[in-house]
Amino acid sequence: MNAPFHIPVMLHEAVDLLDCRPGGVYVDGTLGGGGHAYEILKRTSPDGILIGIDCDSDALESSRKKLEFFGRRSILVNSNFVEMKSILEDVDIAKVDGILLDLGVSSHQLEEVTRGFSFSKKAPLDMRMDRSRKRTAADIVNVTSEGELKDIIKKYGEEREAGRIARAIARQRKVSPLETTTELAELIASVKRVRSRPKIHPATKTFQALRIAVNEELQNLRKSLDDAVELLRKEGRLSVISFHSLEDRVVKDFFRLGEKDCICPPDFPVCRCNKVRTLKVLTRKPVTPCENELNANPRARSAKLRAAMRI
Repeated sequence: MNAPFHIPVMLHEAVDLLDCRPGGVYVDGTLGGGGHAYEILKRTSPDGILIGIDCDSDALESSRKKLEFFGRRSILVNSNFVEMKSILEDVDIAKVDGILLDLGVSSHQLEEVTRGFSFSKKAPLDMRMDRSRKRTAADIVNVTSEGELKDIIKKYGEEREAGRIARAIARQRKVSPLETTTELAELIASVKRVRSRPKIHPATKTFQALRIAVNEELQNLRKSLDDAVELLRKEGRLSVISFHSLEDRVVKDFFRLGEKDCICPPDFPVCRCNKVRTLKVLTRKPVTPCENELNANPRARSAKLRAAMRI
């Protein structure tokens, strides 16, 4: 039997927070293998609608087969969730009852060697979720200035030795370009300061940073959160699963800001910002996977789920 395309993380928790109802309209902005989408469609029978979006054509094809049982109730689109507004306009939908975003890279993308997301096997330095995009990780590594490369690794990887790594890359590419995942991982491991019993591979944070930069993940997330609030009808819900602190911080701060009526400085006698509260946060602390799920799917260990309701 083939391995599943993608194991949905916190499947029931994420869909529970959407409060799915028959006849509702829902968006799965990161379709993956269709696990969350299947559950949403099941809970919204007999007439709920799901718009599933994924920029990875392989993921979309896998989901199409998984969801074909639901017929016209599933509308699948090969695009990035940052295009949610225009996608819904195209299918003549103005408001939806719920939106799910399961961020990050899928199990399938990690395991498919040619995608270049993992440093465990030799592969081209690619890291594009959407393979129609032009810029790859190799382009960033071999063309970006040393200073910009340092900033990318520090900002998106939260790597304390970003300067040392960027210098090593700049030196190496003068000799020959870095073209494979293993080349880059070995170079990083050779220059990072050795710490006793490191918990993660020395290249982990740099690879994360490159992936985020290639796919413009944080920029897309910020815009998509803004759009999601506009698209949700009153009492519509937004569930977001993140896998690293940068994503989670963006979601947490966005939800907190959405709950505020005023963001004027405290010394202002009268509100001048005219901000209106748009959200009620449903998860004061992030939901994390249970022990059973972690045993079955260790990749879920860093997942955090947050949800909010449109008011």
